[in-house]
Amino acid sequence: MELKKSIFSRLFGSKAEDAPAEEEEPLLPDLPPEPPAAGPTPRHELILPEDHAIFKLWVLRRDGAGWLSKPELCLEGENDPIMPDDEGKKELLRLQPVINASASARYDKARTRTQDGMDIPPSDLDAEVVIFLSRDGLTAWLLAYPPVGLGNDLNIGILKSSLDSFHVTHGVDQELLHALPKDPDRYFHLFVIARGTPMIPGLHGRVVDLFPRVEERKLTVDENNRVDFTELNFIHNVEQGGVICQIFPATEGTPGITVQDQPIPIRPGKPVVIPQGRNTEVSEDGQALVASIAGHVEFSGRGFQVKPVLDIPGNVDFSVGDISFLGDVCVHGDICSGFTVRATGSITVGGVVEACIVEAGRDLVVAQGIQGDSQAIIRAQRNVFAKYLENSCVYAKENIEAECIINCNVYCDGSVQIRAGRGSIIGGQTRSAREINANIVGSRVGNRTDVMLGGQPCEDYDVDTLTREIKELEQTLTQTERQPDSPAKNGRIGKLRMQILVTKSKLDQSRKERDQIAQEAQALSEGEEAPPPRRMRCTTVHPGVVLNIDGVTYHFRDQVSPCSATLSDGEIRLI
Repeated sequence: MELKKSIFSRLFGSKAEDAPAEEEEPLLPDLPPEPPAAGPTPRHELILPEDHAIFKLWVLRRDGAGWLSKPELCLEGENDPIMPDDEGKKELLRLQPVINASASARYDKARTRTQDGMDIPPSDLDAEVVIFLSRDGLTAWLLAYPPVGLGNDLNIGILKSSLDSFHVTHGVDQELLHALPKDPDRYFHLFVIARGTPMIPGLHGRVVDLFPRVEERKLTVDENNRVDFTELNFIHNVEQGGVICQIFPATEGTPGITVQDQPIPIRPGKPVVIPQGRNTEVSEDGQALVASIAGHVEFSGRGFQVKPVLDIPGNVDFSVGDISFLGDVCVHGDICSGFTVRATGSITVGGVVEACIVEAGRDLVVAQGIQGDSQAIIRAQRNVFAKYLENSCVYAKENIEAECIINCNVYCDGSVQIRAGRGSIIGGQTRSAREINANIVGSRVGNRTDVMLGGQPCEDYDVDTLTREIKELEQTLTQTERQPDSPAKNGRIGKLRMQILVTKSKLDQSRKERDQIAQEAQALSEGEEAPPPRRMRCTTVHPGVVLNIDGVTYHFRDQVSPCSATLSDGEIRLI
């Protein structure tokens, strides 16, 4: 027993009386600590088998010191942020072979050997420090083994020497460094001794739009089932120098430094793609895309562009005259009878459109309505929005939305929506390529109302109009050729012949476009994603309504409420 006490004293520099006097501690290690209970943010701990060398070292130290807290190899301290799980698992895999090698080597030096029946105590060994570096070099962990025999206990010199040997010079926790020699848990525990300065990557460039890229073209119906068409202004005005979008350029980022004082190169952000289009420019400070002219902001293709806007504060009348404008037109008053307004962009009218010609290259918005007096010709290459349509010829390549249609010839390649307000279609002919939605179709007095679904209404209208124009021009040419010869006659004949050639060219182009659209529609109908069937939906259909779907006709002789009509197996069916 005395010999054992002597060996303990030599191994760990402790007095025999410090060890338990009555009961000897077993040399077998206790069970390793249980893994921490699963929680919302568990720490990453290296769990080793109970026969591992580090537990054997711990038992030797515990037996000599009388008490010692169990080994704990956690990558995070109590107050350290928890690593991402993937990163923590990878670091534990890298840590384990380091712990295995260092603990095994230390245990071989610290254990008593037997030779020729004689116990040979180990040599005196100072406390040993093992440094472990993270894969990214931003974290350094410290693990200390206790001294053997009369070796020196852990001190500041041993700590600094170990850090120097691993070239750990940056981000050292000086407070921990000086407190560790006196910490009762200084041995067999993993400590974060140094943290590097992480690299801060640069921010990607970005753009914040102040104008919409996709125009919301949806009517809002109030509690009285009415639409305020005065709010449907799709012209977004901007002054010269006005900001269209804010630009936040990419940043370079901030370089980092590892715990070994090695620089970590920066990773700059991706440069921003500036959506610059026609009549726009980047501000001098590079932080904004601004308008180089006053006009209407529109997103087209990959960038914003500014189109000129013609603003008419009052009516289009004799004080203004006819308008033909390369851009958008905004009329705050009425377009009076007998005048013509043409624009390559959108046309917005704050009042009424009377018996006149209006042609929009994009949308037409009429806040009040259209009173055509059977003479108005309205054309829009996109949508028509109006409070009402009355006694007019209305043409829209996309959709038409209004509160009522009265005695009009309507040609629409999209859908006709007449649901708000009265929601009535009375008289005239309404053609839609897709569907017609209304509250009431026809009238109680039995006015004939033609509704046609299918085909290509706008293309048919173009072909019919151009054909009629050619016929009229040819009749005029024939009459002119019968007149007596004169220089004026020859000039008129030459002009008429040129007009006929141009109109015939337009007619040929319209027919080609119609045929192409028909072929595409046929291919689409035969494909897997066939378009929905053409349909008329309404609350009430009065007698006198004639419905035609793809050439099949149905005469309403009685009132039907409600009504959903579609073509099925060559027959119009009412649901």
